[in-house]
Amino acid sequence: MRIAVLGAGVVGVTSAWYLAKAGHEATVFDRQDGAGMETSFANGGQISVSQSEPWASPGAPLKVLKWLFRDDAPLLFRPKLSWHQWAWGLRFLRECTPARYRRNIRQIVNLGTYSRAALQALRRDTGIEYDCMTGGILQIYTSEKDFHHALALTEVQRSYGIERHAKTAREAVAIEPALAHFESKLVGALYAPQDESGDAHAFTQNLAALCAKAGVTFRYKTRIDALAVEGNRIAGVRVSDAQGEQIIAADAYVVALGSYSPLLLWPAGVSIPVYPAKGYSITLETQGYRGAPGMSLTDEAYKLVFSRLGNRLRVAGTAELCGYDTGLNTVRCAALVRRTRELFPGAADYEHPEYWTGLRPATPSNCPIIGRNARFANLYLNTGHGTLGWTESCGSGRALADIVGGRKPEVEYDFSGMAG
Repeated sequence: MRIAVLGAGVVGVTSAWYLAKAGHEATVFDRQDGAGMETSFANGGQISVSQSEPWASPGAPLKVLKWLFRDDAPLLFRPKLSWHQWAWGLRFLRECTPARYRRNIRQIVNLGTYSRAALQALRRDTGIEYDCMTGGILQIYTSEKDFHHALALTEVQRSYGIERHAKTAREAVAIEPALAHFESKLVGALYAPQDESGDAHAFTQNLAALCAKAGVTFRYKTRIDALAVEGNRIAGVRVSDAQGEQIIAADAYVVALGSYSPLLLWPAGVSIPVYPAKGYSITLETQGYRGAPGMSLTDEAYKLVFSRLGNRLRVAGTAELCGYDTGLNTVRCAALVRRTRELFPGAADYEHPEYWTGLRPATPSNCPIIGRNARFANLYLNTGHGTLGWTESCGSGRALADIVGGRKPEVEYDFSGMAG
């Protein structure tokens, strides 16, 4: 089939890769001048299946209220006069029940595990490079309460096949010596040896190059304006580029536009529970400095992740529910630098951080929306991955290609009805 893939982020490009491998003729459209230039550009870098706890948990509502007026809060909800935001918030509260919380963990773990294996297979088959590190992820704790909660969650995750081991502060330092000076403040850690890290932007760009060699066409600097509807099918997608406006016809259409997916779908009569969660990152130069971590870490107290990408240290985190604003909040930027310097003094060039912010497409459950849309027979969705887009990208793309081809995906995940 001729398939139009809308969006050239990591999810769109992996979708195109697996569609091409399945024999389809894919064309990818994106408004940027290359692949992976928005949300995939400077994320935290973790392939973190072990950190599959949804935001919507039994204790989440109280935490959100506590953080409501803190500009440096890990999860910041800025109330707006937006029915979309409030509808999303109400659905978020519904997902906070114990039963839904456990169901969502199972869904996210299943997809993440499948996706990590798909990424590893792709790496073996193609030799793709992206500053990959396979030494696992170490999650550190400075609060006894948070650590005991994490230990309980670890037992749940083990029942789903996640390998994560509790470590003392001393054992954590043995795994990552860069934490030595911070040992007295640690109450414990959790180590997930199967998790990985890497540069999602480099991966997306290099996979796009492999896609092009496999016959995928990329149309960059092309704005995606609207879907053309005829009955129960999508008849085309209206796009604009330097040559003007045109309607592109295909046999099937895949919407992988991240946070912008609802804006394209709503005028066509398709509503999905995806809302932008603005995240921040800094990238620090480590060349010529000593003491930077050699593996990927998560700081549970500040909800920050640290990934070593060659001679760079990527620090990312926080979530700000404030609509489609992509402006940099200087308070939140400064908080990233301050905490990194506290953990790893002298480890990087803290005077010249590269700041970045991007909109992560979040669903209330943190479970992405993957599959065929119920209203239009030739419309497929692959969006809503939240903070785990890099972790879940290969599995999502591979599962979507199976669904497009009429095959059942090789992962236990609720695809039915999720595409709205």
